[in-house]
Amino acid sequence: MNSTENDDKWAALRGVTQPMSDGDGEVGIGDPESYTGRGEIPQPQPLERHGPARVVAMANQKGGVGKTTTTINLGAALAEYGRKVLLVDFDPQGALSVGFGVNPHTLELTVYNLLMQSDVSIEDVIVKTNVAGLHVLPANIDLSAAEIQLVNEVAREQTLARLLRPVMSEYDFIIIDCQPSLGLLTINALTAAHGVLVPLECEFFSLRGVALLLDTIDKVRERLNFDLELDGILATMYDSRTTHSRQVLQRVVEAFGDRVYQTVITRTVRFPETTVAGEPITTWAPASSGARAYRQLAREVIAAQDDRR
Repeated sequence: MNSTENDDKWAALRGVTQPMSDGDGEVGIGDPESYTGRGEIPQPQPLERHGPARVVAMANQKGGVGKTTTTINLGAALAEYGRKVLLVDFDPQGALSVGFGVNPHTLELTVYNLLMQSDVSIEDVIVKTNVAGLHVLPANIDLSAAEIQLVNEVAREQTLARLLRPVMSEYDFIIIDCQPSLGLLTINALTAAHGVLVPLECEFFSLRGVALLLDTIDKVRERLNFDLELDGILATMYDSRTTHSRQVLQRVVEAFGDRVYQTVITRTVRFPETTVAGEPITTWAPASSGARAYRQLAREVIAAQDDRR
């Protein structure tokens, strides 16, 4: 997508000025893929070798839109398809780590130590999960101090990119779960990334908030990371019973076209259950609609990566 296309499509979101009404009744089509569907998604082919990794930043400065849920379950689904995946918990809340049953408060080494201590290597911090081929760089509340401590570092925005470099050849995907802000940690993630995946809750205020993130992506691309791309927008928490959800999804598709993933993540009680279980939905409830949706998203992500090669 060139800069002119970015300006045109992102302006369509920035131009949203009035909240959308739910209307007096059910209108439109409930099936989300009636808006996003573009045909069959190919089955991933086995890999002869792994790497180099595509680094994806899972970013949205609004909280509660499904960033961590998507990072966990997309990572697990990619691993199911034979890809080696590293998930980076880059949020001081440590929700990604908790989502794999890791108690972040008992960890001796986290991504904070990797950022701030020169004698700690990335191999020292990586934790294996119960999903084959899926590893995690865990985090806890200590990471909140890194934002302050990194301010005085030389090339502070490139710190994470430098630390990931030794393992780039070992993984097919590295997915960074960003905190819900546009501070220095998120800038580090965007500087390290090849692409940005934006989970977007199908709700009006989430739609408005994306404009600020897109401005930040523009600035990072212009000043720090010339290769940064918008990989796609993922509609989350979709409820086909409400006109509002359908209107938001329709508006996003009108603005971004094929940059919106065909997969749409619907609301389900299964996702909170998986957090308690400390497992991805693909292993906790493998036959559920949520598991099927994240497997489809993984196929889309793999197909897009294959097209780039």
